[in-house]
Amino acid sequence: MIKRLKQGDIIRKVEYIYSATVEDNILNVRKIIFPLVIVLTQDCDLESYTGRIVDVPPSAKAGLLLSVLVAPVYNADHLRSGVHLSELKIAVDRIVSDEWTKIRKNENKRYHYFIFPSDLHLIPEAVVDFKHYFSVPVNYLQAIREKGHICTLPPLYRESFSQRFAAFLSRIALPERHPPLKLFQDMKDESIAVDNPGRSVDN
Repeated sequence: MIKRLKQGDIIRKVEYIYSATVEDNILNVRKIIFPLVIVLTQDCDLESYTGRIVDVPPSAKAGLLLSVLVAPVYNADHLRSGVHLSELKIAVDRIVSDEWTKIRKNENKRYHYFIFPSDLHLIPEAVVDFKHYFSVPVNYLQAIREKGHICTLPPLYRESFSQRFAAFLSRIALPERHPPLKLFQDMKDESIAVDNPGRSVDN
């Protein structure tokens, strides 16, 4: 029996199509195969999908998954050196020591740092960049899971990882220079005027 997909699954050799163009009626597809990815989709959604696409009535199929969200799991040394996206011909700056220390302690909200057990015979240290994620068809990922599944994060670590990813996506971008306090007071006065139309805000 093929086990279902789970949040926190780490799966090897997952394809990502990053370009598809048509020239002279010829379809040109460019893809990259990531050595490792981790499944981000909520486990309750994955559980409700797996194995039910045939069994459920048509009225219930609208809520089933079409795709699964995953993120590349990068070799930590490659990411620190800025060469982890070399196959996409993208080079980034090397991460300096102070910042790298924060990443290894999971104190940088953008990254999640892993240490794999030695018996998995994988890269000893890995990092997920929460800015890098993509979706793949659920049937495709389920099909390659049987041979490509390496491990699944234990529940406690899975929840920590999921919460950090959700927090990063829900962050609010503020301007580098905060507006003067008078602007906040003006906004407060406007709110009073709306909430209390009969109240004067002229002090």
